[in-house]
Amino acid sequence: MAVLIGGGSGFIGRALAKLLRREGYFTVCITRHGMDTTGSSADADFGKVISWSTLMEEGYPDCSAVINLSGANIMDLTRRWTDRYKYDILTSRVNTTRSIVEMIKDGRLRPKVFVTASGVGFYEQDDVREYDESSPGGTHDFLAKVCRLWEDASVLPKDQKVRVVNIRTGAVLGQGGGVIKNLYWPFFFGVGGPVGSGKQPFPWIHLEDITHLYKFVMENDRCSGVYNGVAPQIITNGDFTRAFAKAMNRPAVLPTPPFILNAVLNAERATVLTEGQRVHPKRTVLAGYQFLFPDVDSACKDVVSGRRDNRDG
Repeated sequence: MAVLIGGGSGFIGRALAKLLRREGYFTVCITRHGMDTTGSSADADFGKVISWSTLMEEGYPDCSAVINLSGANIMDLTRRWTDRYKYDILTSRVNTTRSIVEMIKDGRLRPKVFVTASGVGFYEQDDVREYDESSPGGTHDFLAKVCRLWEDASVLPKDQKVRVVNIRTGAVLGQGGGVIKNLYWPFFFGVGGPVGSGKQPFPWIHLEDITHLYKFVMENDRCSGVYNGVAPQIITNGDFTRAFAKAMNRPAVLPTPPFILNAVLNAERATVLTEGQRVHPKRTVLAGYQFLFPDVDSACKDVVSGRRDNRDG
């Protein structure tokens, strides 16, 4: 029985497919582009690779789980923050989720569990208030509404008897993508620093933890509903900056003024960096998940040592 991963060629998807394959699962990565392949050396990390169009036409009933990580990259600096780009951000998440739900309903997919990504942007930016999975949200800005519609699209009728899990993810710290991809070289050359005052909350999680959390909720029959995919240590942007600079053995004294990010990214998108939320993984911890990297110092040290190992190799 296969595990289908929508967006399996992305940063988290690639790491998740590797983890599951190491654990003996057969993975099928669903992508928007590329040929349908299986068995080639190019698929060593992914398992079988199929397109969304093939999945829609043929289905894949012999699957035990479906995990949907699909979605246009919000921080794609090659794209301007236009109405078209915002439309792509919304539809690439909501429409793929709706398509999976329809395929489950008509039997083209027959999983026991359906896990979808979401984001901590669901919660309103606040320097003081602490949020957990029961906290309200999903209405205050564009990205919050995307998260709400994304989660709403995953709802299945109870008679389908399919567990549905939504993971609201923070900034992912890992090699080759996420936050570190954009920050590594500025910090390497000693020009890194906090964003603005650095006092805004910085909800985060190590790549190993987010992939293991997906595996955990997939395998745990007691898991359903919303789980916050963030580390239990609540920190600020300044805390992260100091931890990353320490791991890099570099200074971090040059703050990035918010007005620069507003100009480069658009103010609406820049809030991802200039503001934040104090998010606690209450249900994640209560479910029994044990974090591999519960503190930012160990997480940054691991990411940086891995980068150095890769560069030396």
